[in-house]
Amino acid sequence: MGADAKSAPPPLVSLGCEAVQGRGEGAVGKSSLNPLPPAPSHKRRGSFKAATPYLLIAPATALLCVLFLIPLLQTIALAFRANGAFSFANFATMAGDINFNDALINTFEVVLLSVPLQVALALAMAMMLRHFKHGRDIVIWIWSIPLGISDLAAGLVWLAILTDHGYLNTVLYHLGIIGGPRSWLTYETPTTLLIAIVVEEVWRATAIVLVILAAGVQLVPKEYAEAADVFGASPWQRFTRVMLPLLRPSIQTALILRTVLAFEMFATVMALGGQNFPVLMSQTFNAQYFQQDYGTAAAYAVLIMALSIGATLVYLRLLRTPPEQLP
Repeated sequence: MGADAKSAPPPLVSLGCEAVQGRGEGAVGKSSLNPLPPAPSHKRRGSFKAATPYLLIAPATALLCVLFLIPLLQTIALAFRANGAFSFANFATMAGDINFNDALINTFEVVLLSVPLQVALALAMAMMLRHFKHGRDIVIWIWSIPLGISDLAAGLVWLAILTDHGYLNTVLYHLGIIGGPRSWLTYETPTTLLIAIVVEEVWRATAIVLVILAAGVQLVPKEYAEAADVFGASPWQRFTRVMLPLLRPSIQTALILRTVLAFEMFATVMALGGQNFPVLMSQTFNAQYFQQDYGTAAAYAVLIMALSIGATLVYLRLLRTPPEQLP
C-alpha cells in the first residue's frame, strides 16, 4: 500500500475547472469560472478629450455672438431697410453724400500707400533682427513702443509736430528753410495732409506687422539659407527665393490685419485732418451722431465690411500657400 500510495498520481488541484485526465484521451477542460468583467472603455474619455477644445472656446464664442454677430446682423438688416421694407435707399443716400467720393478716394489712398510701406519696413526690420546676436529684445521693445499708444494719442502727437506752430515749423524756421509758420494740415494742402496721415499710420502701425513677421522669420530653419549659400546664392536670391516664399503665411496674415484696420481708421484722421480729410469711417460717424441717420450709417458700415472682406479674399487668393509647403 505504501508503494501504491507513492506511485499514485497527485490529486488534481481544483481551480474551478473540471478536468478529465488520460494520456491517450488527452485532457479536456471546461471552465466554470465566471467571465471577467469587460475592460474599461475609453470611448467616454476619448469623447471628452475631443470635446475639450470646443468647451474651452465656447465662452468666447458665446461672447462674440452676443457682442459681434448679433449687432452685425442688425446693422445689415438696418442698412437694407427703409420705411419698413427691403430697400437700397440708404445706399443711395450714402452715394449721394457730398463727401462720399472724397471719403472713398481718401480711404483707398491711405490704404494703398500705408499698408505696403508698413509691410516693407517691417520686413526689413525683421530681417535685421535675424542678424542681431545681442540686444535683440531691447531693439524689439523700442520698436514696439507705438503699440502702447492709442490711435487718438498718436494723432495728437503728430498734430503737435505738424501744426502751424509745431515742432516741425520751429525746426525749419531756425534752420532758415521757411520764413514763418506754414500750414501742413489744411484743406488747401491736401497732398501734405495725405502724406502726414500716411507717415503717422506707418509710424504707429508698423510695430504690429513687425511682431507678426519677426515671429515668422524665427520659424524659418537656418538650414534653408545655409543650403542656398552652399549652392552659391547671393543675399538677394536667398531673400527672394528662400525667405519670402517661406514667409508667405506671415505676410498674408499681416496684410489682412493691417488692411482691415486701415479701412477702419478714424481717430488719427480726425486728429490730423478733421473734416478736411473725410474717410469712410468719419462719414459713418457723422451720419450716426451728427445727422442721426442710422440707416445711412449702417450702409457705410456695410460698405467698409464689404471692402475688408474683398481685400481679405484677394490676399487669400494671391498669397495662398502651396500644398507642398503645408506642414
